[in-house]
Amino acid sequence: MTLRKLVLSLTLLGSVSLTQAADLLEVYRAARNYDAGYAAASAARDAEREKAPQARAGLLPSIGLAASTTRNRVESTPRAGGLASHAEYNSNGWTISLSQPLFRWQNWQGYQQGELLVANAEARFAQAGQELLLRVTQAYFDVLLAQETVASVQALKLATVEQLASARRNFEVGTATITDTHEAQARHDLIVAQEIAAANDLAVRQQFLLTLTGEAYSQLDGLKQDVNIGRPVPDDMAQWASLAEHGNIGVQVAETSREVARREVEKQSAGHYPTVDLVASHGRSATGFSSTAPGGLDSRTTTIGLQLNLPIFAGGFVSSKSREAVALHEKSRAELENARRQAVLAARQAYLAFSNGQAQIKAFEAGVTSSQLALDANKLGYEVGIRINMDILNAQSQLFDTRVKLVKARLDTMLSLLRLKQAAGILAEEDLAAINTLLKR
Repeated sequence: MTLRKLVLSLTLLGSVSLTQAADLLEVYRAARNYDAGYAAASAARDAEREKAPQARAGLLPSIGLAASTTRNRVESTPRAGGLASHAEYNSNGWTISLSQPLFRWQNWQGYQQGELLVANAEARFAQAGQELLLRVTQAYFDVLLAQETVASVQALKLATVEQLASARRNFEVGTATITDTHEAQARHDLIVAQEIAAANDLAVRQQFLLTLTGEAYSQLDGLKQDVNIGRPVPDDMAQWASLAEHGNIGVQVAETSREVARREVEKQSAGHYPTVDLVASHGRSATGFSSTAPGGLDSRTTTIGLQLNLPIFAGGFVSSKSREAVALHEKSRAELENARRQAVLAARQAYLAFSNGQAQIKAFEAGVTSSQLALDANKLGYEVGIRINMDILNAQSQLFDTRVKLVKARLDTMLSLLRLKQAAGILAEEDLAAINTLLKR
């Protein structure tokens, strides 16, 4: 089995069909419909949305209906003498009752919590969407880099084969020693091992992309030649740090969590407060026997009024729950501060990584040019006898290695730009579309 067939078989392992070429946006949209983690986040958001109507129920009236039917047998024996009697009859009835909270402070706080929990769930889902976007981009770029590495190693192997053939010819005609042949052969054998490792790494990267999208792609769009990656707007690290401190989704989640905890303090403190409810009921009862009404008795009852409950002592439970809520509120405040600090740190790191990446790109672009010139000079020197075979082999390795590092620097720089926007909380599919324009099919 050839190396190319081996790579293809590893890539298709576990897949059902081979999908045609795709760009970054197509891969992302496939992952959004397939990724299990994103699907779980969506289901979690839908579940949390139910917190609002559940909490609202505590402010709305509750209505209940109760009904019963009973078979009765009554036997009576007078103590002072007289005739004993007995009666058998049915009694039945129903009652419909209504209770409308008028003042229940804990229920109001619970309602506010429900609204906050829904907002928290939406923020968490948005955070999961940004994380998916980054995971897909990282996986896509990993495949591109692995493909570039394989192509570079294969090109280097071909150049080594040509150099090995040249060394053998020169040895046969007596213009070079056997050392040149051995060196070229050793370098060729090393490149073959590197090619196998690079092919395996490519297959692993493709399998990871498969787990995100459920698709095995025959080809992915790669980077255009001489791609230009623009600076972020605004091009100021302090402004990005400020955006992250307030706009980062993790910070938003922590802020709503802190507010939920504050409401919980109010809710638990309300355990000492009185409650007032409007209560009303209407019912009908019927009995087949009555000592005052021969033949049975039917009655209807309607009541309406206010009900006051005043908690006095519950064994210290309410006080303990209040202290617990206060401690958890302090915990949420600390977590919010930590989230802000981490967001600012992430923004600064991403900005510095982007700036460093652009500097590396320029350096590697110059390195590719100078490495190509060095290779050409070594080939010319080898032809005139002032350079040895190893000089050419080293120059070839340096050129192809620099090309791979240039590709990696470009991909890492684009990822840093996405991470910068994620830290600021503004990362969206439009940013992926902008990067997609830098790819070619």
